[in-house]
Amino acid sequence: MNSPQPPRLTRAELEQFNGATVDDLLDERSRLLFVGINPGLWTAAVNAHFARGGNRFWPALHAAGIVPRVVDARAGMSAVDTEMVLAAGIGITNLVPTASARADELSRQELLEGGARLTELVSRLQPRVVAMLGITAYRVAFGRRDAALGLQSERLAGSELWVLPNPSGLNAHETVESLGRWYRAAADAAQLRNFVT
Repeated sequence: MNSPQPPRLTRAELEQFNGATVDDLLDERSRLLFVGINPGLWTAAVNAHFARGGNRFWPALHAAGIVPRVVDARAGMSAVDTEMVLAAGIGITNLVPTASARADELSRQELLEGGARLTELVSRLQPRVVAMLGITAYRVAFGRRDAALGLQSERLAGSELWVLPNPSGLNAHETVESLGRWYRAAADAAQLRNFVT
C-alpha cells in the first residue's frame, strides 16, 4: 500500500500551527492509552499523532508486535491505519493538547493543567493501562519528582500507569528496539495481542 506524499511546508507555514490541537485517536476499544507530551508542529499540520519523520513511535509500536505494520503518518492517518490502530486496542492523546515546536517550550502551568485534563479523560475512557511517554513532563504534571521509568505504584483514575521513554528523535538514549521493549511491556499489562513482526 502506497502512503500519500507528505506536504511540503516551509518553516513559516509550520509556525502557523503553533497552538493548534490534534484530534485524539481513541474509542471504547482503547485498552492501552499512549500519552504524548504535546503535538509538534508537523503533527498539528497533518492532524496525526507522532507524524514527524524521525519520530520512532510507529516503528517502535511495530517492533513491539502491537501493530502488524509500521504506520506512515507523515501525511496524516489513513482510515485504514486509524482502524488498524483502534482495533489493536490502542488509543493516543497528549498531556498538553496544543502544538509547539518543542516540548520544552511548555510551562509548568500547562503541564499541571494537562495532568488534570488527562485524569478526567482516563476517568471517562477507563483504559486498562495509561502509558505516559516522557518522564520529565510526567514528573512536573503529577508532582512526582522522583518517578522512574516503568510501572508506577499509583494508578491514574483507576488505570494502571506506566511512564515510558519519549520516542522523539531528540531522545538519543533510546532506540526503536529499546522503545519497542518498553511498549511491549505496557501492552502485555493491557493484555493486548501480540502480532508477529
